[in-house]
Amino acid sequence: MNPLVDIRRLDQSLWLDFISRKVLQNGELKRRIEEDALRGVTSNPAIFEKAIGGSADYDDTIQAQAQQGKSAEEIYIGLAVADVQAACDLFRSLYDSHDNSSDGYVSLEVSPKLAHDTEGTIAEGRQLWKDVARPNVMIKVPATLEGLPAIRQLISEGININVTLIFGLERYRAVTEAFIAGLEDRAKAGQSLEGIDSVASFFLSRIDVLIDPQLEKIAAEGGEKGQLAESLVGQVALASAKQAYQMYKQIFAGPRWEALAAKGANTQRLLWASTGNKNPKYDDLKYVEGLIGPKTVNTIPVETMDIFKQKGQPADRLEQGLPLAEAVLRDLPKVGIDLDAMTAQLEKEGVQKFIEPFGKLIDSVEKKREQAVSAVAGK
Repeated sequence: MNPLVDIRRLDQSLWLDFISRKVLQNGELKRRIEEDALRGVTSNPAIFEKAIGGSADYDDTIQAQAQQGKSAEEIYIGLAVADVQAACDLFRSLYDSHDNSSDGYVSLEVSPKLAHDTEGTIAEGRQLWKDVARPNVMIKVPATLEGLPAIRQLISEGININVTLIFGLERYRAVTEAFIAGLEDRAKAGQSLEGIDSVASFFLSRIDVLIDPQLEKIAAEGGEKGQLAESLVGQVALASAKQAYQMYKQIFAGPRWEALAAKGANTQRLLWASTGNKNPKYDDLKYVEGLIGPKTVNTIPVETMDIFKQKGQPADRLEQGLPLAEAVLRDLPKVGIDLDAMTAQLEKEGVQKFIEPFGKLIDSVEKKREQAVSAVAGK
């Protein structure tokens, strides 16, 4: 019995939140696909910073491209594109299968520096799509206000999109609107809707990391308000996810959606992101086992995936405890927590958490590039 394989019976897909040249070349990713029913991979600037900046695996390629006169950013894009292409090829047979359940995708993110630049995001999204040149790549675009029109435009052009950095329910609704409107634009232009996929990545553990300390502080003050706050600790992220799933079921139903589905459109599945537990008081699988449900994706760090393989208990739990989830979100204002303000803060911090490792990544590539150029000049 392998819980990673068993979870497929419940129509949830597990994607790995990691990529590196090493796992592509040593057979680890291939093994996870074959033995653990892995169905996709996601990447981000922090992941590439760890893979490229934290190893010597890419040094020969960096040196060769430096000697061709390429800039640090050009070298990084070339390295990332090559890794994503290799991963896409490993997933290609799954993607090509007659019922791939919208899986077999590898995600590559536009530069986080473009998070508030609509036109820049559209241009880079198109370029990355062209560079990777694989039908099973997803371009990651942040769910910022400036990202929403970019999502709509890129979907209308038939580009698969992984919408990242969603923290709040109203922003999630806006993301689904951008996706549906993009499909409608494409249909009006007389183009096919078949084979276009998108996921909406709802970030979870970071919600509790931000809100729990505030709830605990209110709880310590005692009284009726304190008791209520204490009951909400560790509940907000899962409650938000459960509510988002109810919204998903409502949005992708009814006449508007059915008209697109009749033309071959796939729904934009919810993807649970940031599901590695960051609080030692919580179970390691808190953001995995509690969110298993049909037509969803969970993108999981390597360590969490290995823990789930050892002791995971797959069961359809996503719609359990819905009254409690509704009560949690309803009670937050009663203890003085403004969830909309919190999720806005998380979005701002989330963009920054990708900009910083991206900067470190480019710096490390630049140092290796300079060393290579100096070595040639010194000969």
